[in-house]
Amino acid sequence: MTDIEIAQANKMVPINQIASKIGITEDSLELYGPYKAKITFEELKTLQKKAGEKPGKLILVTAVTPTPAGEGKSTVSIGLADGLNKIGKKTVVALREPSLGPCFGVKGGACGGGYAQIVPMEDINLHFTGDIHAISIANNLIAALIDNHLQQGNELNIDPRTITWKRCVDLNDRALRNITIGLGGRLQGVPREDHFSISVASEIMAIVCLSKTISDLKKRIDSIVIGQNYDKKNVTFGELKCTGAIAALLKDVIKPNLVQTLEKNPAFVHGGPFANIAHGCNSVNATLCALASGDYVVTEAGFAADLGAEKFLDIKCRIAGLKPSAVVIVATIRALKMHGGVAKADLGKPDCAALEKGFENLKTHIENIAKFGLPSVVAINKFVTDTDEEIQLIKKLCKDIGSDAILSEGWGKGGEGTKDLAQAIADLADSGKADYHPLYELDLPLDQKIKKIATEIYRAKDVEIEPSALKKLKNFEENGYGNLPVCIAKTQNSISHDPKLTGAPKDYIFPIRDVQLYAGAGFVVALAGDIMTMPGLPKAPAALDIDVDDNGIISGLF
Repeated sequence: MTDIEIAQANKMVPINQIASKIGITEDSLELYGPYKAKITFEELKTLQKKAGEKPGKLILVTAVTPTPAGEGKSTVSIGLADGLNKIGKKTVVALREPSLGPCFGVKGGACGGGYAQIVPMEDINLHFTGDIHAISIANNLIAALIDNHLQQGNELNIDPRTITWKRCVDLNDRALRNITIGLGGRLQGVPREDHFSISVASEIMAIVCLSKTISDLKKRIDSIVIGQNYDKKNVTFGELKCTGAIAALLKDVIKPNLVQTLEKNPAFVHGGPFANIAHGCNSVNATLCALASGDYVVTEAGFAADLGAEKFLDIKCRIAGLKPSAVVIVATIRALKMHGGVAKADLGKPDCAALEKGFENLKTHIENIAKFGLPSVVAINKFVTDTDEEIQLIKKLCKDIGSDAILSEGWGKGGEGTKDLAQAIADLADSGKADYHPLYELDLPLDQKIKKIATEIYRAKDVEIEPSALKKLKNFEENGYGNLPVCIAKTQNSISHDPKLTGAPKDYIFPIRDVQLYAGAGFVVALAGDIMTMPGLPKAPAALDIDVDDNGIISGLF
């Protein structure tokens, strides 16, 4: 059966029964039908406090560099949580919400696969509880208020040429990347160049994911830098005095969503920033709720360890005061063979030589995680084409560098197929070996933070920052933003900035073409290579395969 057929064949239990497993009563839920719920503000405050007093052990799931062969990070995360519960460890999984862009584009959904899924998968992959829609509207209300301010006299003396706030939509729509607005005469607004990002790259998404309370949310919205005035001074959104309206649109969005795995275990699914163009982690609130309600928490960060894990550890953990206990690095033999030079069409053929060559990619990620003071294990996400010889080779290569590799069969067997991995990661999390620390100190200059990530994590020889971007960085520092962490936007398909450089590239020049200030979220975004904050659709988008019948049954959704 396909993933969606497996999910549709599953019989869910009411969400209040899932909540009761982790001590949350029905009175503390805001129901979105029988199988989805948000946590009330009162319960959220209780769980935040509990997480601060005695949190569970936090386990991060990351992966090797993505390839068209697939890695299955969400599948392993969900299967691992089910496996931990099977061996008697009270465990909650905390994941991001899927964006509609990939669902109708190329990547597919984000609910896991096979017998390691969260449900209701169709709802989660599509509109869910409306969080991303609300974020899009809040983002675009800010844009409308800025343009209305220009139209109504521009009291703040904003220079339209400096406006950095972009509109957004939760779809892959390349035609909206660069647009001109305000055409048609004086009544139609002030003409200027404008841009769209995908919603999950919006600063509002980042702000929601990093805010714990409405007051925190408002403070961050106030701090958003929307552009400069004609005196070249920064203008913040708070100066428009409309922050309350934006917060009102987001009041329910900051409450985490609770759903279930196929095996009826609790899953918090909340927030959805991409890791290639944003900070790539689920919300702080969802993680805190999970830490307060489980002895172990499995969470994931987008894409590979060079992107998602680095941002999780340098941005989210630092801002939220989180301390992970262990890391799982997901790898597939198919992906490593691709990194070793094998074409996708030939991945079913055994090739230990290519596998050993591609192992350099996995080795780099193992080494990178160690730089944060964290112990890790490798999860070999098993495919039917994997041979025993190839599996044993990966285990040997990992053992040679002091790491353990354990077979994970969550896709085909659910939690039963991840019990060995679950025991290994529980033992590692309980071992006390973790000594988490960020990669860099915040007092380092912004360009040096970029260089440290590029040289130590991406293995570049040096960084080349465009003069215009370097000028912006200096301006950020002069205006008091020099102590912010850095969020690098780059391709997910290589450790480098160049998607064609597979395997473990090194000794190249890492180019930064532009930088953006996310003062509300609390970080600086550096754009490397050709990365775009608005993806485009492929020649054959996933939308071609999706349909719904007269009974409302959806088909073709990944």
